[in-house]
Amino acid sequence: MHNDRAFCKTRSILKTAGFTLVELLIVIAVIGIVSAISLPAMLRARRSGNEASAIGSLRALNSAESSYAAAGKGGFSPTLATLAAACPGSSVGFISPDLSTDPSVKSGYTITMAASASSSPGPTDCNGVATETAYYVTAIPVAAGLSGLRGFATTGAGTIFFDQTGVAPTEAQMAPGGGGTTIQ
Repeated sequence: MHNDRAFCKTRSILKTAGFTLVELLIVIAVIGIVSAISLPAMLRARRSGNEASAIGSLRALNSAESSYAAAGKGGFSPTLATLAAACPGSSVGFISPDLSTDPSVKSGYTITMAASASSSPGPTDCNGVATETAYYVTAIPVAAGLSGLRGFATTGAGTIFFDQTGVAPTEAQMAPGGGGTTIQ
């Protein structure tokens, strides 16, 4: 009989330990509600971070083009790959390896560099590659609305413009009086 009491006591402890199905469902519902509330804020933060990265990349490219022109004979690189190449006697290019392909995808944005529409052929660079007298760089979201909302562009003037629709501002919009919107 002594053993029966111990068995019953152990059995009653096992019955009261743990959670009921209803309690688990309530916890899962609360987690779902909290996730649904925080998801839009998390997506906004991610888009904002991606846009900041795109702006930083365009600033870095403007700075790299200035250094490239100063190291050469005054011309600009029309491609990211050329800008990534080191001059003889150096082991470091003008931009970081994450931007060394044409086009580059970085932090949800596709970054493309080309000769400007108003450009003409320039002198050869330190590697004997032909340069251009002007360049045009764009950064557009890989998935508009998800990876970023705005499209960005810049030229040799160094000013970064944006377009709220996710497309890159054109060179005409970036010209004086063209109606483009600059980053403040």
